[in-house]
Amino acid sequence: MTITELSEQSVQSDPKAKGVRLERCFTKEGVHPYDEIEWERRDAKIGGEGGTVFEQKGVEVPKFWSMTATNVVASKYFRGKLTSPDREWSVKQMVDRVVDRITKWGVEGGYFATDRDAQILSDELKYLMVHQHASFNSPVWFNIGVEGVPQVPSACFILSVEDEMGSILDWFKNEGVIFKGGSGSGVNVSRIRSSREQLSGGGYASGPVSFMRGADSVAGSIKSGGTTRRAAKMVVLDADHPDVREFVWCKAKEEKKAWALGEMGYDMSLNGEAWRSIQFQNANNSVRVTDDFMKKAIAGQEWTLTARTDGATLETVNAHSLLKEISRAAWECGDPGMQFDTTINDWHTSPVSGRINGSNPCFPGDARVHTTQGLLPIADLFERTKSGEDIAVYTHQATAERPGSGVVTSLPIAVMQNGVSPIVRLRFGNGAELRCTPLLGTPGRRDLEGPSLSPRRLRRRPRSARALVRSACGADRPPHGRWLHDR
Repeated sequence: MTITELSEQSVQSDPKAKGVRLERCFTKEGVHPYDEIEWERRDAKIGGEGGTVFEQKGVEVPKFWSMTATNVVASKYFRGKLTSPDREWSVKQMVDRVVDRITKWGVEGGYFATDRDAQILSDELKYLMVHQHASFNSPVWFNIGVEGVPQVPSACFILSVEDEMGSILDWFKNEGVIFKGGSGSGVNVSRIRSSREQLSGGGYASGPVSFMRGADSVAGSIKSGGTTRRAAKMVVLDADHPDVREFVWCKAKEEKKAWALGEMGYDMSLNGEAWRSIQFQNANNSVRVTDDFMKKAIAGQEWTLTARTDGATLETVNAHSLLKEISRAAWECGDPGMQFDTTINDWHTSPVSGRINGSNPCFPGDARVHTTQGLLPIADLFERTKSGEDIAVYTHQATAERPGSGVVTSLPIAVMQNGVSPIVRLRFGNGAELRCTPLLGTPGRRDLEGPSLSPRRLRRRPRSARALVRSACGADRPPHGRWLHDR
């Protein structure tokens, strides 16, 4: 179906027709958004150590697009084997593929009041894309409209894993499918019994960190979306798990091996042999702590590590010392992060669906940062800094290595991007809004938006704030298109 060929004569005139009614904002009736801008052909080329790593000649893009945008789109989002006649070569083809498929699903699902409304959606989306006012997330560009692949549009999934082998192996399989579709996955592994607990046969369990090695290998072997992007992965462990110390230090210890290999002459670049030779490099790890833990850490009190099988206390540790170990490991390698379980569940906008055990540690690209050039979205700050521009950021001295008072300006010594996830906005009947990462499905088979950080006005969890969102994928809904919520 070619949405752009909808007949104006097919427009329904019934004002009571059910479905979405739209008005034009950026486009004009009868004028295709592609016809309003100038296009040109140029060669997309990306250089690297040892020569050219990507090249596609004759790529068609809007004339005002930068070469960076051209190279990113051609290398990452054009579908089809490079040099084959089926390979996409124009931004028009790429945008049409995605927008026409989305609009087709809307028509087939009866979402629009009239064919004219469908045409407006198509035109407006295409305008936004080619003018760079907005963009879909990577899985949409990877998958939507591509024949023969699951139509997976979501970038983030949270899985649940139980303390039994079938569930653990399903974890590996499900993450592999998610990564192949271009999305990222997170999991809380706290239900897996520790290496200090016995099995029914009399031996001792491997523990979650051991199984993390297998999951890490799966992630390292599968490129996200079948492209050059690495898999995006998060692993969480509760602070009262008996293997928490092993979890805290697993990544830092492995990275010491990489530095030793570097001193021996091995390649230390991001995808170099030194890093490929060690484990736990495909995930961001986070320790999940409660308010009770933090209070005991402040007071220097004891903290109990409990068995997963029967809840027995296996060890008592000093909470302050454990927090120091978390901090030290994070200082050495950047992991683990921390997730604050009590706050996350206090801010839960739909507690009836069950507690949240795993969450997304990201924040939106439009989160503004105080700089000497004013408030800048962090996404813009990242791009401008990467391009070589020096922008000083206002930082409170309380976060310094030697905490103090007052605010100073500072320049970053290193800039990196750990991953990208889409953000959606939910508007409720009482006027409240919630911005969050994509859909999470509950075991009750409802589709529920998974909260990121809820606005303060939602702290009281208004009953009208029921985020029931349905997928528009219709018959093309992928087997993993129902977002899994870890209860």
